[in-house]
Amino acid sequence: MNNGKSSSGNNKSNRSGSKGAAGKKSFSSRDGAKKSYSGNDSNKKSFGSKDGAKKAYSGSDNNKKPFESKEGKKPFGANTAKKYDSKPRVKNTPKETDEIRLNKYIGNSGVCSRREADIYIVSGNVTVNGVVVTELGYRVKKTDVVNFDGTVLTPEKLTYVLLNKPKGFATINEPIVSSENVLSLLKGASKYPLAPIGRMDKTTIGLMLFTNDTNLLQKLNSTDSRSSKLYHVSLDKNLKYEDLEKVQKGVYIDERRVFVEEVSYVDDQPKTEIGIKLKASNVKLVRAIFESLGYNVIKLDRVMYGQLTKWNLPRGKWRFLTDEEVRNLKNS
Repeated sequence: MNNGKSSSGNNKSNRSGSKGAAGKKSFSSRDGAKKSYSGNDSNKKSFGSKDGAKKAYSGSDNNKKPFESKEGKKPFGANTAKKYDSKPRVKNTPKETDEIRLNKYIGNSGVCSRREADIYIVSGNVTVNGVVVTELGYRVKKTDVVNFDGTVLTPEKLTYVLLNKPKGFATINEPIVSSENVLSLLKGASKYPLAPIGRMDKTTIGLMLFTNDTNLLQKLNSTDSRSSKLYHVSLDKNLKYEDLEKVQKGVYIDERRVFVEEVSYVDDQPKTEIGIKLKASNVKLVRAIFESLGYNVIKLDRVMYGQLTKWNLPRGKWRFLTDEEVRNLKNS
């Protein structure tokens, strides 16, 4: 019995072995004559093959295009187009001219926007050197006389500046602005010359207006100006109540009676601190009012100009006026 089982086992083993040798690809076969699971080595592309006869996974070195340039080869992305001799390009710079479009000329004057200016031009409300111009795109020179709806315009962009003047600066009319000139505090405000509205001496502080708008300059510097100014005055001694009433009724300065809008003691301050409101732009007149009654002005501060205040404007700083503030000044 034992011999029979052994024989049977051997027969099964022989059949199994012959079957594997005849048709089955052995996964772990090491026999060079047998075919491996992955196929014939001679036809296989090896990823990391070092055999010179075999083709590497990435192809033959002879056919490979390198990413980087090698000696004797064109670099990756090289331009094979024919190169021409490069010559410097001449930039076409526009010729400088002093002519500008008429609507821009009007817009720079500040009377209206360029789009609105086109409407006035087409309507025949604009003349250049006495001739009505209705052509859009018409160009003018700075020397031309442009009349807009009855008003002669200036080509400069109108600028309006409010300064909180400190002590030590005065309004000086000089060709070269010195360090003591109040205009030295307005650096960068405008490329056009600005003129002060009214004058201030070195000791007076507070709000000052500057502009290149000649029409507004004439209006606010006129004695008929309706723009009010509020001053804070510090005296060398207490102001008597009867003198306060005299100021309120009007005092004579150089044989002319000067009226003020308001005058009062400053709340919660000594009687030397006075608030006075009047329309005159000349600060010397404020000093003269109290000096005529026997008082010396120690400090004079303009705290309001029309509706303009020193709010958020530190001493020695300036800011541009808003469009609404400019309109209020022109309508005052």
